Amino acid sequence: MPRAINNGQFRHEIALIEHLVQGGDCGEERSDIRTLWRKQRPKPDFWLHCETIPSRSSLHHWEIRPHRHDSFFQILYMDSGSGEAMFSGIWRPIEAQSVVTVPPGLDHGFRFSKDIDGFVITVLSSHLKAIPGDRSRLGAWMASPHLTKLDLNDEDARHVATCLRRLGQEFSEQRAGRNDLLESYLTAALLLTARLSSAGPEEKAAADENERRMELLHGLIQQHFKSHQPAAFYAKALGISPTHLNRIVRATTGYGAHDLIARKLLDEAKRELVFTFGSVQEIAYRLGFSDPAYFSRFFLKQTGQTPRAWRLAERAKLGG
Repeated sequence: MPRAINNGQFRHEIALIEHLVQGGDCGEERSDIRTLWRKQRPKPDFWLHCETIPSRSSLHHWEIRPHRHDSFFQILYMDSGSGEAMFSGIWRPIEAQSVVTVPPGLDHGFRFSKDIDGFVITVLSSHLKAIPGDRSRLGAWMASPHLTKLDLNDEDARHVATCLRRLGQEFSEQRAGRNDLLESYLTAALLLTARLSSAGPEEKAAADENERRMELLHGLIQQHFKSHQPAAFYAKALGISPTHLNRIVRATTGYGAHDLIARKLLDEAKRELVFTFGSVQEIAYRLGFSDPAYFSRFFLKQTGQTPRAWRLAERAKLGG
């Protein structure tokens, strides 16, 4: 199980990191933000946090008061006990063996019984396989809150529970391949929970071909984006024409295939600029650019700013 940490410490750090990502006012003193930035320095792999439900709620009489996270997606897995979840002012009961998903920007709160057991997973929403509210099926599902009861007689439901438990265990241990495993467990748990929550028996049996291809495409892009392969490379890998691939990607995401690939590269560039202290030249090489000047032109075209100017602007929001 994940380590228990102080509830106030966790909220403080989440708020500060959210300020870093959003550039907004998280209600903390600017000196605190500068301290986190200069002394602790957010690690490049900070994108997920996991802790037990009792470690948070027991400090506050088993209640988490209404609040919101603008940059984070949350998953609660209740292994035992019971409670209530509040979404936008409406309270709903939660049973044991349930998964609760909370999208960014939603007012939410919880009340738990004293015998509650389970854990809370907080994920940087930009790191998710799909962005809540995008045009993919998973993104559309993640845009709304869900309470999903797991029927442990169902193989998919058992796999969700196993993935979430393994995620909690993996989070608490510093071992080789940790981030990759965390991402794999999280992705599997979300995809299966969405299937269990929204699909009827017929839909569960028949996979959507375009969604399957998009899932394969995302995996291929993750594997090859640093080699700057064109859309035709991915189309060939999927066994379809570039035109067909472009049609599927546009229908699912609203972007063309080329733009989707470029967005992945841009997202990774922004993550490197925000969460690491490497030079622009070092980041360019890490992202597969042989010429740092070309990286700067790519970034300028996508954002309207040079990498250095964009990084300075983000740091200025922190007062440093």
